[in-house]
Amino acid sequence: MIRYALKCSAGHAFDAWFASSASYEEQQEAGAIRCPNCGSAGVCKAPMAPAVLRGRRQGAKRERGTDAATTLNSEEPGTAGSQTYAFLKGLREHLKANADDVGDRFAEEARKMHEGDADERIIYGEATADEAKSLYEDGILVLPLPKLPEDHN
Repeated sequence: MIRYALKCSAGHAFDAWFASSASYEEQQEAGAIRCPNCGSAGVCKAPMAPAVLRGRRQGAKRERGTDAATTLNSEEPGTAGSQTYAFLKGLREHLKANADDVGDRFAEEARKMHEGDADERIIYGEATADEAKSLYEDGILVLPLPKLPEDHN
């Protein structure tokens, strides 16, 4: 994992984690990196100094639980929660713009494509837990997306 200091075209500074520098480049080209403050896709790397952790300080962080998973409920700009939320929101927007919404026929359409009965394309939609499990067991790769707070309104 690599952490980059980023800055949007409106001047908001924030940090984000990526699996690799190539992962950052791919997401940047796809417009999937969004500012957690304003939602802008005009994001670039900001100058940053390397982080050097000392053993004692690193241990203290672990004891306090800062390495634990974060929630999406964080309203404070620049926090891991707001960055995760911005990333997921951007991913969702990217899918809506570039994929076919098949609604509750997702499992049926995914299976048709897998079996060669339909042209392959990027789709999204809804599936029950049993349908998703069945797709997985049949070797059909799918990616579940978590519900975002606005999905509950």
